[in-house]
Amino acid sequence: MDTGTAKADCGLSGMMLGARPRETHTESTCLMADEGNIISNLNLDGPVPNGEDTSPAIGLISQYVKDLSVENPNAPESYQWTEAPEIGVDFNISARLIQPEIHEIELKINVTSKGAQGTAFIVELAYCGLIGMRNVPDDQAHPFLFAEGPRILFPFARRIVADAVRDAGYPPLMLEPIDFNGLYMQQLAQAQATAEAEPAGNA
Repeated sequence: MDTGTAKADCGLSGMMLGARPRETHTESTCLMADEGNIISNLNLDGPVPNGEDTSPAIGLISQYVKDLSVENPNAPESYQWTEAPEIGVDFNISARLIQPEIHEIELKINVTSKGAQGTAFIVELAYCGLIGMRNVPDDQAHPFLFAEGPRILFPFARRIVADAVRDAGYPPLMLEPIDFNGLYMQQLAQAQATAEAEPAGNA
C-alpha cells in the first residue's frame, strides 16, 4: 500500500499537516527532513569576535521510538475481508526545549484502516529526535524544528510504520515522502496573510 503527497490546509500555529494516501478509499485529516546526522555552517552573516565561537551549528544527537501502539482487533477474520479499506493517515509535529541548546522533536503518525466490516488495524507511532543547536537565531531554529527536523526523522518513522503494518499481517503501508519545508512555508504564508487581514476586518 502506498500513499501520495501531503496536503496542508491548517494554520501554522499548530504546525500540523496531513498526508493523502493514493488509494481512492483513503481519507486523511489535517494535523501538524537528507538523512545526514549533522547540519552546520548555516552561512549566517554577522561579526565573529576573536576567541569566541559564534558559528551556528545544528546536530542530530539521537533518535528513538517514544511510543508505538499496534491494534489488530479483528484478526484473523480481517485477513479474509475483500472490500478495500479506508486508510486514514494523520501527522503531528511538536518540539520542546529539553535543556539549553538541546531540543526534542516529536513526529506522531497515526494510521487507521477501516472497512464496512470493522477496523482492520490501527498504528500509532511517536518518533523523536534530540537536536543540538548552538548560536542559531530563532528565525532559523523554528523552521528547522518544524520542517527540516521532521524531514530527517520521517524516513525512519516511515520504515517503522511499514514494519508494524506488515507484522500485523497486512501488506506494508509505504508512506510517500512529504515536502515538510514546502508545507512549512505555505502555512507560514497563510498565517502571515491572516494576521495582515485582521486589522482591516476589525476596522
